[in-house]
Amino acid sequence: MDPSQEPTSRDLKDTRAASSTSLASAVSNSSASSKPPVLTQRSPSVSISAGSGNNSATKSAHRQSFVEGLRNAPSSPRSQRHPSFTQAALQELLNHPPAGNKHANPRFAGRDWRDVSIGELVSPEDIRWIELDSSIEEATMLLLKSPTNVVLVRENPDTEIAVSTFDFTDLNAYLLVVVGLAKPDEDQLELFNFILSKAQPGEQISLRDVQPLFRKESLVDLSAGEDLTQAIQVLGSGIHRLLVTSHRGQVVGIASQLRIVEFFWNEGVNFPSIERLYPVVLRDLGIGAKEIISVNSDAPLSDALTLMSNEGLTSVAVVDNGLNVVGNISTKDVRHLTSSSNAHLLNLSCMNFISVILNERGVEKGRDVFPVFYVNPYSTLAHTVGKLVATRSHRMWVVESASPSPSAPATPLMGPQGFASSVPPPAPASVAPPSPVPTSAVPASAMAGARLSGRLSGVISLTDVLNMFARSTGLNPSDPGEQRARRRRSSSSSVRPSLDSSRASLDIRR
Repeated sequence: MDPSQEPTSRDLKDTRAASSTSLASAVSNSSASSKPPVLTQRSPSVSISAGSGNNSATKSAHRQSFVEGLRNAPSSPRSQRHPSFTQAALQELLNHPPAGNKHANPRFAGRDWRDVSIGELVSPEDIRWIELDSSIEEATMLLLKSPTNVVLVRENPDTEIAVSTFDFTDLNAYLLVVVGLAKPDEDQLELFNFILSKAQPGEQISLRDVQPLFRKESLVDLSAGEDLTQAIQVLGSGIHRLLVTSHRGQVVGIASQLRIVEFFWNEGVNFPSIERLYPVVLRDLGIGAKEIISVNSDAPLSDALTLMSNEGLTSVAVVDNGLNVVGNISTKDVRHLTSSSNAHLLNLSCMNFISVILNERGVEKGRDVFPVFYVNPYSTLAHTVGKLVATRSHRMWVVESASPSPSAPATPLMGPQGFASSVPPPAPASVAPPSPVPTSAVPASAMAGARLSGRLSGVISLTDVLNMFARSTGLNPSDPGEQRARRRRSSSSSVRPSLDSSRASLDIRR
């Protein structure tokens, strides 16, 4: 190279550097004076200096754009989800649920359940006592907190011998009188007038005063040392609970139907004679009843409460116009009516009341709750008992495949319509006008899970399960139907007039 050209080359480089500095300064001044600032797409910085020896400096000066930063973002968890269940697989899982983490309890391992004493299954901590001269309000507060849904009544605090009980069925009967839905017989006029004269001004009424109102079944007690066979024969005959007593007659526990069924569910792995029944479907077992008593979702809540009181029931199915099960109302649900601010619910629809129940459960548990109170003929006994225990219910409604409702959708806003039922229609003389459309209601089709059930076709209760357990091991419990009929006869007939006036909203098939 000619030495004379070296200064020229050096000058050229200095000139280029100066130009670069001037250009950067101009861009900076232009950006500062522009209003509003214009956002342009960023591009990699380019070195103006000549030559390719500064590639590393160029890479280090590169500023990564926001879009480039997303290129290496972690993958979404959705891409790693397992495939969803098919409808067939879901139905199979519902009909044949996994056995769960059942382990042999060393207390009962190697023993025959018929040798287990009833005293081993109860606890004195479950007992709630109330004195006979205590008020209805005090008894109700105790009942709401009772783990066994019953309060034992005694003469005075110094004794542990029960003379009566107070449960949600009794509370329901009392509320029907107070709100004027119950119509007294001639021999009850004085009692009803007394209750109303006390309740209207807000005066306290003692349990002793209203005992004649509660037409209860006799108390049945069993010694704590008796084996379980004695208890299951009584409970499998339709008696809802037993009082377990000591040798001195003092109550030491309460053995309810649910407690015994829960015991067989949790400990069935220790008892092969019981465990072998769980995989069998209901249709093959032939248990349950075809006698169905239900209430339409459009009917006022008062109809459901009077129906349960009159028929001696602890729960009733709520169906839409196509007889599809959309809910369940039990006597335990009357706890939502103990506040005077909720008295208006009696005139609203059953579906509206169900929405209130579900809302309160969601508030209490912090999540949406929709208990499922139905099974189908192809459900296994394990699936049925598991639901009874999980929902702590007395019965499960047996449904067929869902049937289309005559109303589309079945909503109170369209007015109640006739049932699509195979039952012969009632005689014209007994037909009553349709129930009034409530002013505020929730459509049955809007309830979660309302379309997942099916047409009501039967019912299976804790009584049926215990009766089958007893018969499968050679015991001879009484026919549960006899106890059901006796309970209906002993139930107050004072609500019959109000019940007959609303027959159009009820469905009773025998």
